[in-house]
Amino acid sequence: MVIGVLNVTPDSFSDGGQWVDVDAAVEHAMSMMADGANLVDVGGESTRPGAERVPADEEVRRVVPVVVALRSAGVPVSVDTMRSTVAAAAVNAGAVMVNDVSGGLADPRMYPLVADTGVTYVAVHSRVRRGRDRVARIVEPPRDAGEAVEGYDVVVDVRDELAARVAGMRAAGIADEQIVLDPGLGFSKNPERSWALLARLDELTDEFPVLVGASRKHFLGTLLDRTQATDRDAGTLAITALAAAAGAWAVRVHEVGASVDAVKVAQMWWAARNEQEKQ
Repeated sequence: MVIGVLNVTPDSFSDGGQWVDVDAAVEHAMSMMADGANLVDVGGESTRPGAERVPADEEVRRVVPVVVALRSAGVPVSVDTMRSTVAAAAVNAGAVMVNDVSGGLADPRMYPLVADTGVTYVAVHSRVRRGRDRVARIVEPPRDAGEAVEGYDVVVDVRDELAARVAGMRAAGIADEQIVLDPGLGFSKNPERSWALLARLDELTDEFPVLVGASRKHFLGTLLDRTQATDRDAGTLAITALAAAAGAWAVRVHEVGASVDAVKVAQMWWAARNEQEKQ
């Protein structure tokens, strides 16, 4: 699947401010659907490093009118949020999936909500801290690009922490069929660790569907020397093809059309490879 990113925020790292108007957001979403998107992921709060959290009522104000408009147009919608109140409002408005970059760590009421509603739930691997204000924030990636720890294996670490999230989800009553896992590329990880996860993505796809969100992220910019996020789409396409070939369930991208093509190429490559192995 190809999931289109729709940020209805003024400060997202890639396209902040472009789709804050409901009509503009809907037009962009319809364009992504025309390009082959399977679903549109609507987010009302930026999760870029350094972004300040917005009040829950403001996040609802940004997201819900767009969800309502898209569902009225027949567009399958996901909501990108760490808050159960925002997720509840979006699901009530017609969202069929919740994409939580905290994996449930930011809001203890998220798992019960998902269990009660039965929607698909994407648990993204990241780490969360709470400051003196008690507000949950994603731990930023280490600034030290050379942060190597002897004996440390990021894939094992992510698998173990996601397994703990799954145990919590099951205990809350979430069915396995609702669960999608995301290794959280760039979230609380330096570029080396993000690349290590991508290189061994097949080790994460054995039990639950896996969503890969690499579109325009900083670790791509570091590799390609692209400071502008919109200049990282070619690199994103390469990851889309690699993720599809590794068995990912879906990719989450800003530019949909080319990613749909990349997925088709990866699928044909797999089909041709399997055919050759039969001979």
